[in-house]
Amino acid sequence: MLLRNVARTALVGPLVALALLGGQAVAAEPPQDSAAATVLKYDASESAEFAEAVDSGVQVWNESVTGVRLEKAEGGEQANVRIVADDGWPRAVTTSLGNGTVYFGREAVQQGYNTTRIASHELGHILGLPDMKPGPCSSLMSGSTGGVSCTNANPDAAEKAEVEANFGGGFSFTQDRQRPLVFQD
Repeated sequence: MLLRNVARTALVGPLVALALLGGQAVAAEPPQDSAAATVLKYDASESAEFAEAVDSGVQVWNESVTGVRLEKAEGGEQANVRIVADDGWPRAVTTSLGNGTVYFGREAVQQGYNTTRIASHELGHILGLPDMKPGPCSSLMSGSTGGVSCTNANPDAAEKAEVEANFGGGFSFTQDRQRPLVFQD
């Protein structure tokens, strides 16, 4: 019941705004209060040669949304997200919203895919976004279907809005999805 009321409340504001604007859809401004952001700690100590790309992917998300913030886990801190370099294809295994492991696969890099786009895309899975394949380069979650020449590492307006919705409302996200999800890109 609570989730139904939250969903209804989340829809009322945009619907009222849509009606007031004569039916024209306009993207809402995200909240500016960064103190309300959910902080997710990440551990990139096993990301090897991709550490800089991971930092760039984190920066993309931190500049794109306000409801969640990714921060490096300091010594001894429990990380929500672990980032590991491996020889396979990039993928994310989520244990719940905001928690899981990103495998930064060298196979895609060897094929010529952009490392910052890979990092942003895989972190998008951790933030609750599914693949949107096939898709254009303008969609971060189109992943490899954007092509090797695609270097866009930024989420589009719909992807940003979905992440904001995922982390809005002050809920605890550690218990939301208990079944691990694997996003193989």
